[in-house]
Amino acid sequence: MSKQMVKLGESLPAISSLNASYSQTSLSVTSPHYLPLPAGERRSISDVRRTFCLFVTFDLLFVSLLWIIELNLLALFRFLCLQIAYAACKLRHWWVIAITTLVTSAFLIVKVIISDLFTENAFGYVLPIVSFVVAWLETWFLDFKVLTQEAEDERAYLAAVNSASESARMIYTGALSEGQFYSPPESLEKEFVRQGQEAMSLVEQILAQEENWKFEKNNDAGDCVYTLEIPFHGKTFILKALMQCAAELVYQEVILQPEKMVQWNRTVSACQILQRVDDNTMVSYDVSSGAAGGVVSPRDFVNVRRVERRRDRYISAGMSTIHSAKPPHSRFVRGENGPGGFVVLKSSSNPSVCTFIWVLNTDLKGRLPRYLIHQSLAATMFEFMSHLRQRVNEVRATFR
Repeated sequence: MSKQMVKLGESLPAISSLNASYSQTSLSVTSPHYLPLPAGERRSISDVRRTFCLFVTFDLLFVSLLWIIELNLLALFRFLCLQIAYAACKLRHWWVIAITTLVTSAFLIVKVIISDLFTENAFGYVLPIVSFVVAWLETWFLDFKVLTQEAEDERAYLAAVNSASESARMIYTGALSEGQFYSPPESLEKEFVRQGQEAMSLVEQILAQEENWKFEKNNDAGDCVYTLEIPFHGKTFILKALMQCAAELVYQEVILQPEKMVQWNRTVSACQILQRVDDNTMVSYDVSSGAAGGVVSPRDFVNVRRVERRRDRYISAGMSTIHSAKPPHSRFVRGENGPGGFVVLKSSSNPSVCTFIWVLNTDLKGRLPRYLIHQSLAATMFEFMSHLRQRVNEVRATFR
């Protein structure tokens, strides 16, 4: 086994020219680090957020007509909290409305139990029900309409700015001297390289913030899933697992041979290399298998990937991109990946073990509940580790 691993390590420089880095997750095409946002050209508040604020105001006005002091105070509490958070401060998180809905629900339940509101008249039934429904309608509208739509608008805006920036760089505004010319293929290749370098930089930033990772769950094998909120990209899932094998073996199976991964990884149904840009960068097409018992249908992704070999680790990072060879198809929902990739950390004390990290930030698109997506992603990561360990055992058995 050790002799085989030595031979494998010696062959890595030659194999690395393939640079086939599998990355089910990767960074979206746009990034705030390269795209300055001119605030004066954008609306201070979106239309959908303005509608939400008007709905909250209507809630207060409607309840105030009922002349029930407790319900009036409750509506005023919701109004102040929500308007300050989402109109004045323009908060882009659901925690404030979660608190107001919890307080409203608890108050109404207690009110119904300890008061004689039901014995007064028909309004005794209607009023608490209306207040309860309105509070939850506000929660639904914010979580599934406001925040979702604004996230889509943000990505579309950044993509438009990025496209405009690239177009501007392609057009030479000065006089063309002899020998100057425009080369679209070279420009695209440079952009792919830039995207790969950007993805690598952001993955390294995520790794450097390990103390901020929030523990979510683990499994019987000791694998742990964490989360980290990233500006402009949202929740990122991070799988960390200890592998009882050399880092070079995982590097070979996960990063260097992406096309072969479909033979043993059931979470992936297709992987195709569309273009090899340079020795460290490529564009690939991946199709993920369905999840959550078929509730989440298969998604396809077009990713630009970059592989780097360091003294103590191997890193595969990438980002969603656009390639003419694979435009969106009606057969699949085209997903969009955020910063992510695979990292294999070598052990300084024991070369027979390594640490495997999977950074996953992805938008599966479609109208899927967030909790279902998050549960599905964590389960998919654990399933992938099960397939990877089985593959490692099979490869090690052939060395014996």
